[in-house]
Amino acid sequence: MGPALALASAVSFGISDFTGGLAAKRTSAVAVTTIAQLTGLVILVPALVWLPGAPSAAAFGIGALAGLAGAGGLVVYLRGMAIGPMGVVSPLAALIGAALPVTYGVWLGERLSTGNVVGVALGLAAVVAVAYHPGQVAVASIRGPLLALTGGVAFGLFFVLLDATPADSGMWPLVGARLAALVLVGSLWWHAAPTWPTSSAAGLAVLSGTLDMLANILFLLAVRSDLLSLTSLLASLYPVVVVVLARHLLAERLTTLQGAGVGAALVGTALIVL
Repeated sequence: MGPALALASAVSFGISDFTGGLAAKRTSAVAVTTIAQLTGLVILVPALVWLPGAPSAAAFGIGALAGLAGAGGLVVYLRGMAIGPMGVVSPLAALIGAALPVTYGVWLGERLSTGNVVGVALGLAAVVAVAYHPGQVAVASIRGPLLALTGGVAFGLFFVLLDATPADSGMWPLVGARLAALVLVGSLWWHAAPTWPTSSAAGLAVLSGTLDMLANILFLLAVRSDLLSLTSLLASLYPVVVVVLARHLLAERLTTLQGAGVGAALVGTALIVL
């Protein structure tokens, strides 16, 4: 069930990013993020009942660190994207974010078959290819790539830290993660003071937050039933979902490299699952 849960997590992450991106085009990104984070906390309440576990200091503490890593990584990543170049920042952050938990899992002693290794390599290549923005590769400053590297490490730590939470803690680590993330996002709201979004943008933000929390729940279930190296890689394929949705719903054209990335993701996934 681990690969299936991880793939479902990637799909949920991808749709969440897509709907959140649509909302951010209509209103403040800080407002969208805040609404999404609050929505996720509400969605988490029934999950605590359906998927019971033992709350503990370790569950809350490690979960809070994961939440700070995820939210902090997003802030750093967006800052890197703002100062560019996007063609370097986006694929670099995606690669590091996917490769770090894979490397850590192997370092812990997780043994992969030959098919798994090939699948992981294709998956990493797919993440980079899909995230690449053509025509924006001129490096004017080292700051953008450094921020991308930092953001990617933070994204990878999010997966690693969730894997490190107690196995019997149920969904309680996500409570710590979401509360910590809300503290960070709340400080951004305080400084930015954004206006409240329209009903359509707020609705998209709610949908994004719902799917984001669902993705977190699915990943936590996946990593507790299978190898961190494989589940984190499969969950990191969410950019593929965003690209496919943009192609079919917004009529955005896929570049040749992105199309190859989608194909590599499918082949790599098949090798891992089989």
